[in-house]
Amino acid sequence: QVQLVESGGGLVQPGGSLRLSCAASGSIFSINAMGWYRQAPGKERELVATSTRGSSTQYADSVKGRITISRDNAKNTVYLQMNSLKAEDTAVYYCNARDVVARLRRYPELWGQGTLVTVSS
Repeated sequence: QVQLVESGGGLVQPGGSLRLSCAASGSIFSINAMGWYRQAPGKERELVATSTRGSSTQYADSVKGRITISRDNAKNTVYLQMNSLKAEDTAVYYCNARDVVARLRRYPELWGQGTLVTVSS
């Protein structure tokens, strides 16, 4: 069974930094794209950043210049380094993986359980 395990969420002051991690566990052969989405209270889930195996990245305009996504393909892990955090960044952050090839099956899309990031004084 393949699962996405997230870590790194928590409480941080405005202007602070936080680093999120997401590791895909299980007998995995390959993962095409991994990324991060977030959902703030009362809002729809939105894209934060994604990265393919070829290191092609996409960022939401709202976080451009403040976050960096990176991957360690050998560990099937994706990271999200967030700097200069604002109150508007407060949300549940979800890890996402697309086109996962495991031992006995393929997964078009997987989601993590979510990790809460709270930016507050």
